[in-house]
Amino acid sequence: MYLNMLEALKMNYPINKLHLLTLHVGLANHNGDWNWKNVRSPFARLYYVTEGTAQIEMSSCVYTLKPDHLYFIPAYTIHSYICDSIFSHYYIHIYEDQQSEMSILDEWDFPVEVSACSTDLELIKRLCYINPFLKLPQSDPNAYDNHQTLINNIQLNQRRPFCDKVESRGILYILMSRFMKYAKPKSEVRDDRIQLSLTYIRKNIGSHLDIDQLASRACMSKDHYIRVFKHETGETPTAYITKRKLEKAELTLVTTNLPVKSIADSLGYDDYSYFNRIFKKNSGMTPLQYRESHFKL
Repeated sequence: MYLNMLEALKMNYPINKLHLLTLHVGLANHNGDWNWKNVRSPFARLYYVTEGTAQIEMSSCVYTLKPDHLYFIPAYTIHSYICDSIFSHYYIHIYEDQQSEMSILDEWDFPVEVSACSTDLELIKRLCYINPFLKLPQSDPNAYDNHQTLINNIQLNQRRPFCDKVESRGILYILMSRFMKYAKPKSEVRDDRIQLSLTYIRKNIGSHLDIDQLASRACMSKDHYIRVFKHETGETPTAYITKRKLEKAELTLVTTNLPVKSIADSLGYDDYSYFNRIFKKNSGMTPLQYRESHFKL
């Protein structure tokens, strides 16, 4: 029943709630030097391979990248690159500007690999042509995956001529549609009650989420809800909620200049000191230190 509900939502998802921006785009040529480890970023990655092969390791799987294929890596996915020969690819880094309660890139499971259409290469070349200032100066994630670079690129997107914004977003939507065609509703757990609860948590991550209310929504007692939730997800509801809130905090820290207190307020943390403590406990650094650091684990 739950999957049928999500499939129906997928068919009727309003396009005006999908806001994608191109953070970086360009062509990279490598010769055994694309070997970054444990990369984790607040944006998604899309690759189009033109020559050679390389590999990406993530979620205990290794994917071989081949020419004339598109590859997608979701935001916050820990992954490593393996390259020992000549390898060329176009890269597009995608930031979802969440202006609604739902993130489509977070609500669906996308395939890692799809076959490219005959027009995709020209579309990517066009995206590079109208956005030359978004080309990476170097391929090391530590050099570009930081607060100031992301802020600058988001601002560059906003200052572009309107016609370029429209064309860039149109190209990005076309390329992402290749993956959306095969996307499936996220089914993280077997229990529909808990899956609906996870969806509710993601939609309302900026609110104060009370476990008693979540249990009531699932038509379960609090103790039973906590037991079933942990059995299905491996985490308590409180731990899961904290993890999602802190991921949202990470994204906001590196893509805006909002004060840390405002970010805490936006995530339902009334106690600013507590937010700082819980953030440092989970990330090993304070929010301000995190904002200044690179996203390299």
